[in-house]
Amino acid sequence: MSYQQPVKGINPPGEGLGVEDAVWATVEVKVCNAQGPDISVDQQPWSLAFPDGARIQVTGLNGGDLPKPEFPTMPTVVRAGDCLRGKIPFPVPKDQRPSKIIYAPLSAPSPTEWAVPSA
Repeated sequence: MSYQQPVKGINPPGEGLGVEDAVWATVEVKVCNAQGPDISVDQQPWSLAFPDGARIQVTGLNGGDLPKPEFPTMPTVVRAGDCLRGKIPFPVPKDQRPSKIIYAPLSAPSPTEWAVPSA
């Protein structure tokens, strides 16, 4: 998994996404189903947490000039022995950096968190 901010080559996010003076950031994730029943994955359980307690959710945007490969926005099945990898875009304030990446699917008893390395 990796975190990149700002993401070069795409137009800045519009203010309609709720973040003023923003840049795009991406989290590249990989979900694997080592064994067991099929699992369903999408962007919705992912968010970014900031040191002040603020959180940014996914936008649900896809296509266009967003970085590829894109992690699916719609539920996608990952069968046993398979993996799915892609980038999830987030509009973030250009003068702030999140402290954590959070994965909180409804099926999990608690969220999983990863620290975002300093720039």
